[in-house]
Amino acid sequence: MLPSHLKRYIVSQDYGRYTPVDQAVWRYIMRQLVSFLSVNAHECYREGLKKSGISIDRIPQIDEMGNKLSEFGWVTVPVSGFIPPAAFMEIQAFGYLPVAADLRTVDHIMYTPAPDIVHEAAGHAPILVDPEYAAYLKSYAQVAAKAIISHHDMAQYEAIRALSDLKEDPSSTTEQIKNAEDALTLVNDSITDISEAALLGRMNWWTAEYGLIGTLEQPRIYGAGLLSSIGEARSCLGPSVVKLPLTVDCINYTYDITEKQPQLFVTPDFAHLRVVLDELADRMAFRRGGVEGLEKARKAQTVNSVELESGLQISGKLKSYEANGQTVAYVQFEGPSQLSIGGKEIKGHGIQYHADGYGSPLGQLEGFAKPLTQMSDEDLVKISFKPGSKKQIRFTSGVVVEGKIEELIRHPETGALILVGWKDCRVSLGDRVLFDPSWGTFDMAVGSHVTSVFGGPADRRAYGETDDFVAKVIPRKPFTPIMQYKHELYQAVRTFREKMEAWPASTSVTQKAVASEQLEQIYSKLEAEFPHDWLLRLEILELAQQLPSDSWRPRVELDLRNMSEKDAQVAEHIADGVKVFGQRF
Repeated sequence: MLPSHLKRYIVSQDYGRYTPVDQAVWRYIMRQLVSFLSVNAHECYREGLKKSGISIDRIPQIDEMGNKLSEFGWVTVPVSGFIPPAAFMEIQAFGYLPVAADLRTVDHIMYTPAPDIVHEAAGHAPILVDPEYAAYLKSYAQVAAKAIISHHDMAQYEAIRALSDLKEDPSSTTEQIKNAEDALTLVNDSITDISEAALLGRMNWWTAEYGLIGTLEQPRIYGAGLLSSIGEARSCLGPSVVKLPLTVDCINYTYDITEKQPQLFVTPDFAHLRVVLDELADRMAFRRGGVEGLEKARKAQTVNSVELESGLQISGKLKSYEANGQTVAYVQFEGPSQLSIGGKEIKGHGIQYHADGYGSPLGQLEGFAKPLTQMSDEDLVKISFKPGSKKQIRFTSGVVVEGKIEELIRHPETGALILVGWKDCRVSLGDRVLFDPSWGTFDMAVGSHVTSVFGGPADRRAYGETDDFVAKVIPRKPFTPIMQYKHELYQAVRTFREKMEAWPASTSVTQKAVASEQLEQIYSKLEAEFPHDWLLRLEILELAQQLPSDSWRPRVELDLRNMSEKDAQVAEHIADGVKVFGQRF
C-alpha cells in the first residue's frame, strides 16, 4: 500500500474529461505507434500492450491498467502531471507506476514534453511485462530515492512545472508563458554543480526514456520517450543518430527535452541495465559516506540524512561540518531535524523537538579502550559513564563535551550505543562554543564515522513534507457551442465505425450504400463548419473507402490534399494516417 505521505500526488483520472476528439487523438497516435513499433520495438512490446490492458481504440482506464499490471508486480496510479522527482522515484520504488492522466492535444499529436497518458501508458507499461526490465526499473527507483537532490534541482522542477501548467491552462496569456520560460532559463543558467539526482536523471533518460536494446547495427526501441513519439521513434534508428554502447559514462551526456537526441545508448540486454546502475550507485554518497558525502549534502541545501556506523541516522539540512582530512569531527544541521534508527524516528527526537537544528561531535574519544558505541553497560559503569554521573570527554579532534549524563539510548536490535543525553552541558572546540548549557538538553550522537549520506529524511512519514506541492488539475476551457458541435461529429464518426466493425460478412450492398449516405451527411456538416480539421476527415476517408462512396469521397481527398499543400506538418500527419488504412491492429 502506498504510504500516506505520497498520496497527495495522486489524483482522480476523471475519465469523463476526455472528449471524442481526445479519443480520436489517442487512436491516431496508437495506430501509428503500433504499426511502426511492432517491428522496431523490443519483442515484448506488442504482447505488453495486450497484457497491460491498453487498447488501440480508446484511452485506457488507469485502474484497469493497474489490474492487468498487478500480475507483473505493478500497480498504476494517476498523478497530476509533473510531480517532484524524489516523489516520483519513491512511488516507483513501492511498485507503483505513476501515470499522468492528461492527454496531449491534436496540435501536439506527435510529441509533448509534458507527461501525458500516451507516454506513461503506451510508453512505460508495455515493457514492464518483461521481468528483467521491471526489476531494473524498481532497482533504479530504489537507488534514485537515495540520491541527493540540490536546491537547484528543486528550483528547476518548480520552474518546469509552472511553465507546463501555464501551457496547458487555456486562460494563460502569452506574456505569462514568456515570463515562465524566462524564469526557467534563469534557473538553468544558475546551475553550476551537477547533483546526484541530476546524474540519475540522465541515467533514466538514456535508458527508461530513450533507451535502445540489441546490437549497435540493429537496435530495437524500449525507452518510453521513443515508444510514445512516433516521429522520434522513426528517426532514431536512422544513421543520423549516433548509437553508443551503454556504460555508466552515459551520465556525462546532457539532454534537451525539446530537441531530438543526437545520440542514443544501446544495451545488449535488460540485465546489463542493472550492471550499469550498480556502477553508478557505487559513486553515490549513500554508499560512499564520509566527507565526500557530507560535502554533497552541504552543497545541496536540502533535507538529507547522515548515517553513522552505530546505526543512528540524522536528517535535516546540513549547514556545516568540521573535518580533519577524512576524519569528521562535528556536524551541524539547521532547521527541522530528525534522529532515526533503521528508517524509524526515535521517539521524542522528531522535528518538533529538534525544530531549530541539531549538532553533534563525531569521532574517536581520547582515553577510551574502544569506541563508545561498542561499549556494554558494564564497560560504561567501569568508567562511571552512566545516567546521573558528571563527566568530561575529549574527542581526538579536540572537541570537549562536559556535563551531566541524563540518558543513554541503544540500538533496539544491535544494542549499540547511539545517543547520549546530557544536562547542563557545554560543548567546545578550542575557544569556540558549539553548545551552551542554557540551550537545554544536549543530545550527542554516538559514532566514529559517517557510513552513508542519502537524500531525504530517514523517516519520511514522520518528518513530513519537504516541499509545498499541491496537486493541480488544469481546468478545461468551457466548450463553446461550436466546439460541442465538433465533439458531436467526432462521436458520430466513432459510433459509425463501431457499427461497421460489427457488421456481419453478409451485409448487403444496399445496406452499405445507405451507410455511405449517412457518412456523407456527417462529412457535409464537417465541411461546412470545420474547414481545417484534418483528423476527422482522415477517419471519414478510411471508412468511406470501405463503402460505395465514389460520388462524394473525392471531396474528402481534395480537402486533405489542399490542407497538405498549406502545412508541411499536417501533410506528414495525413500521409502517416493514410499509410495505416486497412491495417489490422
